[in-house]
Amino acid sequence: MVKAHVQDLAGMGQPVSFSSLIVSAWDRLLASLGPKCPYRVGDAVVGDDPFNGRHEGIVMSRRGSSVELGTAAGVFFYDHRHLRRQD
Repeated sequence: MVKAHVQDLAGMGQPVSFSSLIVSAWDRLLASLGPKCPYRVGDAVVGDDPFNGRHEGIVMSRRGSSVELGTAAGVFFYDHRHLRRQD
């Protein structure tokens, strides 16, 4: 199969400063020490929060310690510490 498009090799290597490498390594270190969500996308969970109320649903997405919970009533966002697995 012949490709009609050839990649421009001039844009492949971008100069990187030492300080940007240090900053990205520091950010990865802090992210690894942060809170981790034990639930995966697709898990059936129950969210119980005084502000959002109690909802049963499926984990739609995760970002940090926040979990998007898809329910029959709509989409709610919970902290992962307010969730538990369904019985």
